[in-house]
Amino acid sequence: MYEQLLISALFIWLLCSLIFTDWPAVWVFVAAMLGSYFLGLVSTGEVLDKVSNTGLITLVLLLLVSIGLEKLSWLDKLSGRLITPGYVASLLRLGSVTAVFSAFVNNTAVVATLAHTVRSNKYHAPSRLLIPLSYAAILGGTMTLIGTSTNLIVSSFLEDATGMGLAFFDFLLIGACATVLGMLTLLLSARLLPEHGNGRIDINEYLIEAEVSEDSQLVGKSITANQLRDLEDLFLVEIVRGNRLISPVAPQEILQPGDKLIFSGDIKRLAVLDDFDGLKLFAMDEGLLSENMTEVIVMPNAAVEGQSIKDSGFRSLFDAAVVGMRRGGKRLSGKLGSITLQAGDNLVLAVGPDFNNRKNLDKNFVVIDDAVTGAGVTTGQNLFVTAALVGVVLLASMNVLPLIKGLAFLLVSMLALGMVGGSELRRRFPFELWLIIGSALTLSQALNNSGLVALVADFLHTNLVNYGPWVALAGVYLGTLVLTETMTNNAAAALAFPIAFGLAESYGLNPMPFVMVVAYGASASFLTPYGYTTNLMVQNLGHYTLRDYFRSGLPLSLVYSAVVLLLVPVVFPFDAVPLAK
Repeated sequence: MYEQLLISALFIWLLCSLIFTDWPAVWVFVAAMLGSYFLGLVSTGEVLDKVSNTGLITLVLLLLVSIGLEKLSWLDKLSGRLITPGYVASLLRLGSVTAVFSAFVNNTAVVATLAHTVRSNKYHAPSRLLIPLSYAAILGGTMTLIGTSTNLIVSSFLEDATGMGLAFFDFLLIGACATVLGMLTLLLSARLLPEHGNGRIDINEYLIEAEVSEDSQLVGKSITANQLRDLEDLFLVEIVRGNRLISPVAPQEILQPGDKLIFSGDIKRLAVLDDFDGLKLFAMDEGLLSENMTEVIVMPNAAVEGQSIKDSGFRSLFDAAVVGMRRGGKRLSGKLGSITLQAGDNLVLAVGPDFNNRKNLDKNFVVIDDAVTGAGVTTGQNLFVTAALVGVVLLASMNVLPLIKGLAFLLVSMLALGMVGGSELRRRFPFELWLIIGSALTLSQALNNSGLVALVADFLHTNLVNYGPWVALAGVYLGTLVLTETMTNNAAAALAFPIAFGLAESYGLNPMPFVMVVAYGASASFLTPYGYTTNLMVQNLGHYTLRDYFRSGLPLSLVYSAVVLLLVPVVFPFDAVPLAK
């Protein structure tokens, strides 16, 4: 009883911390894991066994292999042909290609690649396509074992519990049905998607900050006299003078030394500001304005999240300076360097030569502009890696070659071909995800050791026994869905699995249907931008609000849920022979 109270307290603290605080998930999970270890709820051997779980190592290998797969040029070659004058055709082409690629390649990379095509298209407003792009990536990821990290996480838990993980195409039938019906739902509910702009760059898209120097010829003259009202695609929206904010800016306003001029507009037009004597852009102080320009999105739990640009030491961290920024399509007031960065912020950076080599880059940003990408792969590398990937998938699906061995071969091949380098692998090693899943597996073991899982499962069984296992299955799915909408998909899967598996055992049923609804439920992030990285990526790009996600995602969420709950018991029957460890 004492151990059950301890692990219950840890579990409640974990859940509340993930939902109600902005603490990084990795530290929350690790703290809970260490608490269970030091309290004697798990042994040293059990901890070591969990962090070296075969499924977890397979997940790490897959994410490393994805670094090379992202560089294959097939998606780039197709991207220019996806959007046509017809909206229906564009949506179907974009969604289909996105779903297929997301089944085998990291869906964050797929969305980042295609987002540029969507934003630059001349036929349709990006806001009419970006949410469907994200949703198609989520749907496509549900079709294979490697389509999303969530599936591999669930497989890791299953292998830990039974000694056997999920097969490569266990997800295909239900995932393909959900994808097809999901795309049809998006098409039928397209009128619910907002239409922001016409696809051209909005003059209110970015903040650009410039400072009036002491000896500038602009000093002592009005805005009109300095011709600051006549700039093409740039608009002076406010002036920061000491601690005072002047907005709106009157045409007769006289400029003073040290004034911070805040412009909004097309970042490509900022060179116009060089023509004004004594007007220095924010990035000029960092010595990077003449270098390459690129655009990034701040990732959730990034090291710079919650800090201002200046306080974070941005220049030294990334060899880059912020030239402009955007947040949800809204103009921000104040000095650019003092604005606190948030997850989902779009930043336009002037980058130095060492930008791509920084080890912390991918843990802080998603790069959505290809201005600073590395050298492309050759046709021979494309063909060899694609053929090797197809071979690994086929052999793994036929149980001829373990997936972990096939992925190891792919990774070694990419290193030998020079498609990825050792420094790049070190920089993008998914250390935090490894810690989260290893910690979650350890906590699951602690829950089992204390008997709490069996106690909770028996309680649920007793109260649901009159309703049958389908109601219990629906409860597990809906609980997982709520978790993934309020935290992240990976955390939701890690928290829901122990209860789902224990509930199946209490019924004496095959755990597979309960396991699969956890996997599908953890990927069902269609109502908010927070549960899935791709949703957060497109939020600012499409100027979306939370209401936009809920309106356009609700029909899809209902159809997806119906497909999962109806097909899972058919494809994975309750009365099949239970798995045994």
